[in-house]
Amino acid sequence: MPYEDQVYGCPADVGLQMISGKWKPRILYELFQGTRRFGELQRAIPDVSRHVLTVHLRELEHGGIVRRTVYAEVPPKVEYTITEYGRSFEPILEALVHLGEEYIASHKEERDS
Repeated sequence: MPYEDQVYGCPADVGLQMISGKWKPRILYELFQGTRRFGELQRAIPDVSRHVLTVHLRELEHGGIVRRTVYAEVPPKVEYTITEYGRSFEPILEALVHLGEEYIASHKEERDS
């Protein structure tokens, strides 16, 4: 059983909270592919609202997972990049994808039989 930190609680809960939410894994997947502008992220994940995308990007930035770069241009240009720390989440998300694929395959076999 993980220990309980006096400030943050269970480290596993903290780690999960950093990447939890309906859209954060999808956002991270897009950023693992390379730097993206806000509009590119929104087009890549069309079901997410602008507000929710903004909130999740801010949370990921606050956690040090994503870097936001603002360029002094007109119109404003903002890019999002995965940080080195954020890259450490890639194998975790890949493992989750693998688990999900196994689950889907096993339930598909049950459904088909």
